[in-house]
Amino acid sequence: MNLDQLKLLIAEGEGLKVEFKEKYTPKIDRDITAMANARGGFIILGINDEGKIIGEKLTNQMKAEILSIARNCDPNIDITNISQFDNAVVIEVAEGSIKPYSCASGYFRRLDAVTQKMTQQEVRHLFRQSADLVFEDLPCRNLSVEDISLQKVRAFLKEANTAYKPSKANLPALLASLGVCKNGVINNAGAMMFAQDVCSWIPYCEIILVAFKGLDRVHIYDRKDVRDDLFTQMTEAISFIRKHINIRSEIRDINRYDIYEIPLDALREAVVNAIIHRDYSMRGTSVYVSVYDDRVEIENPGGLPAGLLSRDFGKTSVRRNLIIADLFHRMGKVERIGSGIKRMRDLMSNAGLKEPQFEMTAFFRTVFYRNPEYALKKSKELKDIKNGKEKSKEKSKEKILRLITDNSKITTQEMSEFIRMSHAGVEKIIRKLKQQGKLRRIGPDKGGYWEIVKHK
Repeated sequence: MNLDQLKLLIAEGEGLKVEFKEKYTPKIDRDITAMANARGGFIILGINDEGKIIGEKLTNQMKAEILSIARNCDPNIDITNISQFDNAVVIEVAEGSIKPYSCASGYFRRLDAVTQKMTQQEVRHLFRQSADLVFEDLPCRNLSVEDISLQKVRAFLKEANTAYKPSKANLPALLASLGVCKNGVINNAGAMMFAQDVCSWIPYCEIILVAFKGLDRVHIYDRKDVRDDLFTQMTEAISFIRKHINIRSEIRDINRYDIYEIPLDALREAVVNAIIHRDYSMRGTSVYVSVYDDRVEIENPGGLPAGLLSRDFGKTSVRRNLIIADLFHRMGKVERIGSGIKRMRDLMSNAGLKEPQFEMTAFFRTVFYRNPEYALKKSKELKDIKNGKEKSKEKSKEKILRLITDNSKITTQEMSEFIRMSHAGVEKIIRKLKQQGKLRRIGPDKGGYWEIVKHK
């Protein structure tokens, strides 16, 4: 740590790895514990919450007390350094290797820029998590500072409302202060946020945006695959949704207000949640945003994080990706800790819409139902679409039965070619006909034949 690095930390403001304190008090044990339980960091004394220097002087007694506090934590916490820089005191706390750590006041964790007391459930989760390697914190092999885009870093700092000017010379120190670079090695979080060509390093770091005509995943009329940094993924997803949902205007007094059929803030919250809570260790998967005539679905790989029970969903916040969450928090894209689910529900309720639905399996899906009054298709039209699909299915059944009547040994692949339907679609109809007792298979797949069942 040097004076220039301190100025950088103050300019960036509080975050996952930075905490400001106006004065030293023994309650600092909570922040020391929280830092050790997260990614380590810096506690800066003599700075208020707005980043204004108030002033604090390091004495031998203060230094001895801080080291004693760290030693009395369970297990002992390593204080890397305690230094005086001008009118500020900097305490550097190392990330713990045998988490979780506790102090006299209990267990604490660091979420975004807040030190928070942990529940028993969160402590158990941290025990499990500490045994596993977190994908975002793993080194991104062969990625160097030269592969980082200064333009993306500048865009991030602008969103974070930070006046600091990055350059090739100060970039390593800046990346280190953001928690994405350690000892010159950039981690996966840094790659996904700032690499010039993200997918060269993490090929499945993408968000797929699809608009469907109708109520199911059949007729695609617009699609966009965004294979870029996470911030770009977020902005592109919101733009895509805005393009495909309806908007109306209201005049109040003399001002005009544009109102989307689904509150944009709720949709933005869900997109950000999908990005920061995604399990990036699940290779070959993507975040999906799907727009249908009656709803919008946002889905990410990874269900509830380990240690978070279904009954506590929406009440307790457990971050799967602490670094990514902190970076989005710095940009002002994440609301208060643990408020996201409630905020989405409140926004939909205030708009007079159905509460969003949350589905949790190996994937996490949020479903927003569109306002029928302003939907692309009115309710009668939606019903007509559904009826039209049913009629189409019946016609396909009739075609398959006619083909079998003409040739009882016809294969499903041949049926697919004759009626111009996917092989999977044909097999689905065959299963349905069997369930209805209209068709059965005699003999094996090879050498057997179809028999149409005639009911008396």
